[in-house]
Amino acid sequence: MELSLVDLAPIPEGGSATEAFEHTVERAQQAERLGYSRFWVAEHHDFTDSIASTTPEVLIAHVAANTSDIRVGSGTVLLNHYSPYKVAETFSVLDALAPGRIDLGLGRATGNPVSDFALQQDRSRRRSGGDHADEINEVAAHLHDGFPDDHQFSDLQLPRSRDSVPEVWVLGSSPSSAKIAGRLGLPYCFAAFIRPEPAVRAFETYREHFQPSSFGAGPDDPYGMLALNVTCADTDEEAARLRATTEASSRLLRSGRTDQLPIRSVEEAIDELGTAPDPTPTSIEPGEWPRAISGSPETVRDLLEELTAQVGVDEVVVQNQIADPEDTRRSHELLADAADLSPR
Repeated sequence: MELSLVDLAPIPEGGSATEAFEHTVERAQQAERLGYSRFWVAEHHDFTDSIASTTPEVLIAHVAANTSDIRVGSGTVLLNHYSPYKVAETFSVLDALAPGRIDLGLGRATGNPVSDFALQQDRSRRRSGGDHADEINEVAAHLHDGFPDDHQFSDLQLPRSRDSVPEVWVLGSSPSSAKIAGRLGLPYCFAAFIRPEPAVRAFETYREHFQPSSFGAGPDDPYGMLALNVTCADTDEEAARLRATTEASSRLLRSGRTDQLPIRSVEEAIDELGTAPDPTPTSIEPGEWPRAISGSPETVRDLLEELTAQVGVDEVVVQNQIADPEDTRRSHELLADAADLSPR
């Protein structure tokens, strides 16, 4: 099994974005040493008390410059806010800076209406949202010279590395995003930590609709990755205790109490929940996945093997919201052991 990480650059208590980015680089360097395949950074807006990762295209450059061979990418760029051409230009430059190491994960999301409005280019009219599939395809076509000769964009050129282009991924949490990925012939990553229930159906939809990209933007056969929130510790009970920050943060978000974020300690999270979470069951049925799982290395290994088998993939990208940076690094170390990664 291949393991990767997606990082939110959480801001430590009493710290700033500067310290958050320092910790992100430390996690990326550790991931590279431990044998993780990819290190992705997220795009979140208007959570700057808790999350510093607002501009993945900037943070990717910094992480790539401070690592050697791990793939670095976006999980995700919110394409509904940006020009496909500009996204393609930016990631082509990143690939020129770190040839053969850049992943471009594309998705869409809305958040705070004020920040969504601030991100709009034309505020004189309500944004329609565009066609997400067309916008993804346009990004891929810019990167792979995929426009027909008579297309208005066919003569546009990007700054490039000599032999590579960014690897374009479709990220989503529904069968509709899976269908887009399949029809465009691109690799697909399903965010089970957002909406776990349709995971099996999404990958079935992806494979059902898969057809190779007409201009070589993706693989010849379907390729998928599962994004999970995973906490690993020495025992199932300790891992469940650390998972409390994820569970409590999720509860606050769902209830609209974002003013009470971030939760900066396990004790604070347990106070919000009323008790420490129970350990994750060792067997999870399709359609009954939790948003977050936890366990000892042995338990997590069994869980990852079960969940990936249900959807038919061999790669997992891990997100977590563990309060303490040391506990986070320890979790990543134990996960690497659980998956038998080969240290670099």
